[in-house]
Amino acid sequence: MAKAVKMADIAKVMGVSTVTVSKALSDQKGVSEALRVKIKKQAEEMGYKPASVIYQERAKASVSYNIGVVVSERFLDKYDTFYWKLYQEVATAAVQNGCFTMLEVLQAEDEEACVLPKLVQEKKPDGLIIMGHLLKDCLVKLMETVEIPVVFLDFCNKTGECDAVLSNSYFGMYVMTNYLFDMGHRDIAFVGNVLATESITDRYFGYMKSLYEHGIEASPDWILLDRDPETGRADKGFQMELPERMPTAFVCNNDVAAATLVRKLEQAGYRVPEDVSVVGYDNYQPPGLCDVRITTYEVDMPEMAKHAVQKTIHKISGGVSKQSVTIVNGRIVYKESVARHF
Repeated sequence: MAKAVKMADIAKVMGVSTVTVSKALSDQKGVSEALRVKIKKQAEEMGYKPASVIYQERAKASVSYNIGVVVSERFLDKYDTFYWKLYQEVATAAVQNGCFTMLEVLQAEDEEACVLPKLVQEKKPDGLIIMGHLLKDCLVKLMETVEIPVVFLDFCNKTGECDAVLSNSYFGMYVMTNYLFDMGHRDIAFVGNVLATESITDRYFGYMKSLYEHGIEASPDWILLDRDPETGRADKGFQMELPERMPTAFVCNNDVAAATLVRKLEQAGYRVPEDVSVVGYDNYQPPGLCDVRITTYEVDMPEMAKHAVQKTIHKISGGVSKQSVTIVNGRIVYKESVARHF
């Protein structure tokens, strides 16, 4: 940490007494106006801060805020642990900034009935991070009711009127689809309920951009569901269906869908990647779903969590800034689920 600049340091540089510097900085009599201006300029250049300002900054830095984190039960099924990991990153980032987190999993029935999170009802947190989206009516009611700062994590609303932090879903899936084309594939299907979340929609359009740039017309038969359209869940009674006309490769909206697809393909007698190639998104493959290590686009969860926490703290502390959407890039992680197609 840089050493604090003292009045004596300024006095030494200026060739005057510490008393003269003190009088100049506090606008007291006994110093000519010309010298006062020079001393103030020198103090600014040296990064001098009055003791009162230093005290306020230290006091502000020691403030500990409680940050509430709300996530829908829909995103925490028995396989999908991505949001558990993301919450851990948020909690870590909060501690590093001297804050604490409290997590509430909003039950499906409460979300459907627009029951506000208990954290909000009991006014426990100073700020709120919502992960992974809520049902439209529930989110609208929450935003109309809540009186504390809110930041969206891994989604944004349609108007962009709230601060949000996203992974670069559009570009990430565009990159993954381009990779399959580079590996010789041209018959490529997409796995994911296109309108289920904003991130899946963005990933679908990244996939579509790559197809169009390669002169390929998208086939409706190659858009596969990865969850129940009504409940939004993939763990209760939903079965993924393979298309009648098989592509040579699948691009999946997340690694859970990719792993589920690999298991489904193997059950149908296909080998991955010898017969069919599969890529995912997140780089968070749940254990036990399949034995194939899936090539994927890694989401930079620590960076996303850091931005979300910093935005929340800034808003809680009264910081003034324009509402913004922060997009965090990731990277391809090459594993063993893709083979070159000849």
